[in-house]
Amino acid sequence: MRIKRLFSKLNLKNDGKLSFFFVGTGSAFSKNNFQNNLLIIKGDDHVLIDCGGLCPYALSKYGSKISRINNFLITHSHADHIGGLEEAALLGRYVTKKRPNVIITEEYKNYLWNYSLKGGCGCAENLNGKQLQFEDYFVPVVPEQIEGAPRPFYETNCGSINIKLYRTIHLPEKTDDWSKIFYSYGILVDDRILFPGDTCFDKPLLDWMLKDYNIEWIFHDCQFFSGGVHASYDELKTLPADVKKKIFLCHYNDSYKKYKPKKDGFAGFVKRAHYYIFD
Repeated sequence: MRIKRLFSKLNLKNDGKLSFFFVGTGSAFSKNNFQNNLLIIKGDDHVLIDCGGLCPYALSKYGSKISRINNFLITHSHADHIGGLEEAALLGRYVTKKRPNVIITEEYKNYLWNYSLKGGCGCAENLNGKQLQFEDYFVPVVPEQIEGAPRPFYETNCGSINIKLYRTIHLPEKTDDWSKIFYSYGILVDDRILFPGDTCFDKPLLDWMLKDYNIEWIFHDCQFFSGGVHASYDELKTLPADVKKKIFLCHYNDSYKKYKPKKDGFAGFVKRAHYYIFD
């Protein structure tokens, strides 16, 4: 893997190598590193993983626009992951006149629309006597469910990018009943790079992925205190050395400079405005 800093305008295309570009790396309340939103690029294809409230601003700082994003995947409905999606929706309908694709299960689509987006987008206009719907703004791309997995598991392709989605245990933190767990997803990209999204410490998930797939790198969220609904730094430190060396830490708060992840066996902290290029 090569790490390359963005020195010019963000390009949504590359030479065909799978690349992660971190629009932001911060936690929900970070003021210095935007929010933990990720742009995956491979050849002519791209998909934005999450679109927090600061995401459109961050993209503009990188010389791009949220209206240029053709494909979205939303991992869950917290504001640092969906806060900019309404802007994308309204720009698409009223400015660019195009509907971006959204990779989303039918169940989560209904949840995202009814509990988050409908309030601002549903009443934007009266279309044939009815309020607007999700499909008036976006083209849903529904992944296919993979049977026999230990938790809800789905797969789709975004052009040349293969994406597998799995449910994560984000909140509440003390149940294993999926019907009672907040909708949140992690993703496996091209069967080689793992991005668990927002999750509690979930070693069974890591064990499953490392056993069934040749995972080269893991970009894992972390918090610097125990308890709560994210994997803590101290919990992640308990992982075996051969796993920790594959882990870059993201979704961290502004006190991250106090920590020395490489000394603790991790690959390091993810840096925003950098490409992670997988050869």
